[in-house]
This record gives sequence, C-alpha cells and structure tokens, in this order.
Amino acid sequence: MTKLLASGFLALTLALGLGAVANAQETAPETPVEVKDFTLGNPDAPVKITEYASFTCSHCAAFHATTFKPLKAEFIDTGKVEFTLREVYFDRYGLWAAMMARCGGDMRYFGITDILFETQQEWAGSEDPNVVVENIKKIGRTAGMDDATLDACMKDGAMAEALVARFEENMKADGVEGTPTLFINGTKHANMDYAALKSLIEAELAK
Repeated sequence: MTKLLASGFLALTLALGLGAVANAQETAPETPVEVKDFTLGNPDAPVKITEYASFTCSHCAAFHATTFKPLKAEFIDTGKVEFTLREVYFDRYGLWAAMMARCGGDMRYFGITDILFETQQEWAGSEDPNVVVENIKKIGRTAGMDDATLDACMKDGAMAEALVARFEENMKADGVEGTPTLFINGTKHANMDYAALKSLIEAELAK
C-alpha cells in the first residue's frame, strides 16, 4: 500500500503548482465547481465498493491488473456490486491524469482509467512535466478527445482546486492513510488479492 505524504501537502502545491500546464483562475467561479464520483455497475446492487486510488500509485496499478478485472467480470458486470473510484492525488501527475480522465465523461472515464493504470510506467515515467502532460494528452486523444478539449480540461484551475479540496475532505472523513484502500458496504479494508476480496463480497451477499 502506498502511504500518503504528510497532511498539508495539498491544494497549493497541486492546484497552483500546475504552472504552464494549468493556470489557476484568478477569481472564484460564479458557481461552485461540481466534483462527482464515477461509478460502475448496478446502483441497486447489494454490495457497494469504494476504492481510493492514485493514478501514480504502483500498488493501485497492480490491484487493477490482478483484482479489479476479475471483480468487474464476476460481480460488477453481473449486477451484484456497484463500484466507485475515488481519486487520490499524491503529486501533480496524478492530478493532471484525473483531470483528463474526468473530461471523458461517464462513457469514457473508466476506459481511460484502465489505460492510465495499465500504462502507468510509460506515461508517468518522465521527470519532465511537459513530457508527462503530452503523454496524458496522447491517452486523451486515444479516447477521442481533441486538443482544444484537452487543453481546456488541463488548464481548469478552478476544477483542480475543487478536486484537491474534495480529495482532502473525503480522505479525512474516511480515515484513509494510503492507497489502495477499499470500503465494502462501509467497512474499510487494506489492499488485498482477489481471493480475499471475493470472500468478503460473498459474505456480504449471503447476509
């Protein structure tokens, strides 16, 4: 499990540290920025799973490769589990990736997140932020977004600040200290393999 950095690392470093990539708006937006959770599966499913994950967390990438895929096939796609992904931002790269993925909307979000986790070492591997930004944009183009849309998304300073504020609020409220962290029908669990997760889900379904 990847541990969080010290509390307070947060909005100023991430949102205003976007530099040439995303210029924070000088004035507050007229209406609050909406930050939504993205979900998969049946909203009436008896089991609700929320995962806290960072797009730059190697343990999260491994979880999605080895655990999330069978979870989706066996429980989400069959209507037994509703899955929610809550983003954690360890660094600018993870925040930028999230901003791009969110611009894909409900129809593209989880397809984009799959690519981000599967190719994490490729798109996030450079120490040059300009290279990383271009890598993220390439993924966005693959998902069908054009450069104008991508530029607007990744320069949305108000959204960046809102995302970081929501991230801080959720992490504190749920007592999350690292990623990936799972909540299964409200009970917190650390990272686990698929066999362990399946056992917990089946126990919930049997209630």
